[in-house]
Amino acid sequence: MFKRNQGRKFDELRPVSMVNHYLNNVPGSVMVEFGNTKVLCAASLEEKTAAFLKNTGKGWLTAEYSMLPMSTQTRSTRESVRGKQGGRTHEIQRLIGRSLRAVTDLTAFGERTIYIDCDVIQADGGTRTASITGAFVALVDLFKHMVGQGLISQIPVKDFVSAVSVGIVQDQVLLDLEYEEDSQADVDMNFVMTGAGLFIEVQGTAEHMPFSLGQMNRMTALATEGIERIIALQKQIVGEIRS
Repeated sequence: MFKRNQGRKFDELRPVSMVNHYLNNVPGSVMVEFGNTKVLCAASLEEKTAAFLKNTGKGWLTAEYSMLPMSTQTRSTRESVRGKQGGRTHEIQRLIGRSLRAVTDLTAFGERTIYIDCDVIQADGGTRTASITGAFVALVDLFKHMVGQGLISQIPVKDFVSAVSVGIVQDQVLLDLEYEEDSQADVDMNFVMTGAGLFIEVQGTAEHMPFSLGQMNRMTALATEGIERIIALQKQIVGEIRS
């Protein structure tokens, strides 16, 4: 049997923490931690929409993602120094943006743009899922601020959204993989889901061995249970949302 660090059970999340109002200069900010993975998420507002939405009355929400050079065990060069973003960065920030747009009414806040910034302070697996989870809380806090400023009448969010990883390591289905587990996983999957249990995105890859429908169903069930627990924590921070 594969033994997890700290004696974690196969269906156990790492300790999850979300501290909102983390930054002074932005109304929506969260430090989110999944075990040793730490991501700083911030939501800010710009008073113009994307060019392709000009004169439509519709706003836009987009995300940027980055990892600090010493967020991993070996220092990585800043992408700004290399002069371009890598494919992984593009993939993750597009995933974050899609996930939040799926639960946001983009017609409700006028021709404005919301920027979601996710900066990985420390990486130990699951940085994209932690980013989505923390970014949602930052987004709700930004909308609360906009309500207080009279910019919008209510929070334009249809449902909660969170994400978690699952995988198969030595024939065991595991929830919320840390780096050591992810690096040797036969299958690695990421689930993004709403509070109502609806799927926004499922990313799954057989790294070494193909997986069966039965294994897929077990991973889906485990991810669903994990996301329910994470969303319960989000609700403790931002309260219930009524759009």
